[in-house]
Amino acid sequence: HLMHKALREVLGTHVQQKGSLVDADKTRFDFTHNAPVTDAQIREIEQRVNAEIVANAATQARVMDIESAQKTGAMMLFGEKYGETVRVLDIGSSRELCGGTHVGATGDIGFFTITAEGGVAAGVRRVEAVTGLNALAYVQGMEATLGGVAGTLKVTPGEVPARVGALLDQMRDLEKEMNALKSRLASAQGDELVNQAVEVKGIKVLSAVLAGADAKGLRETMDKLKDKLKSAAIVLAAVDGGKVQIAAGVTADVMGKVKAGELVNFVAQQVGGKGGGKPDMAMAGGTDASGLPKALASVQAWVAERV
Repeated sequence: HLMHKALREVLGTHVQQKGSLVDADKTRFDFTHNAPVTDAQIREIEQRVNAEIVANAATQARVMDIESAQKTGAMMLFGEKYGETVRVLDIGSSRELCGGTHVGATGDIGFFTITAEGGVAAGVRRVEAVTGLNALAYVQGMEATLGGVAGTLKVTPGEVPARVGALLDQMRDLEKEMNALKSRLASAQGDELVNQAVEVKGIKVLSAVLAGADAKGLRETMDKLKDKLKSAAIVLAAVDGGKVQIAAGVTADVMGKVKAGELVNFVAQQVGGKGGGKPDMAMAGGTDASGLPKALASVQAWVAERV
């Protein structure tokens, strides 16, 4: 009841109960609302409910006819069917029609905290909360978790957010640096691969593994090799664990006879994958790195059949 009232006060009077569950462990409450409940709103709802609990006001239940109940301003659940006689329940500043069993005073609840919030249907949100000793156990568990993180980071619990933010910034910088190094490595390998291209009926054919490259590195190196080889059909591959990434590239003058999408699929099928793309550039993935050497070795003959 107190949470329902706080939700309406914080989120708006459009909030209506759509379902609830109360057991010995938790409270689950579904209500109409068209946006996630923010952290700030959750804190405000908790503060309002706990203020009612601290006030320790006695609850009051009155049985009266429906018309008299309406005059009291009691909250009536939309869609609920009420008889001629109803029970009006006052809990703190909340007044609702309800036939359930409730505490004798708000202070009996002890303590209230929300543990989860999320959407369950279009325009319907759900909050889960715990009270009393369950709420205390939940908060102590969260404090223990935060304390463990703080210990690992060698900071006080209050310094955890700033420390985590700094670590994330550092990680992003390292990722940028790593990507730059990968690009330089791929470029250097690309320069070396030019001499490995084999001429087939006037077209340079190259198929090779680019160590340490990712998809971006494969594409960048492919572009550079096409510029240097002028007239070519190229397949580059990278291996990460047992997975394979493949790029196929064809220069403009060769596309009439060789399509990059067909070429990359020919190679990918031999390593348990598939892919596709434009006639001049195509990408694929595979799951069987052991088949890659044979697949790359077969590229020259495949191109020769088409030119």
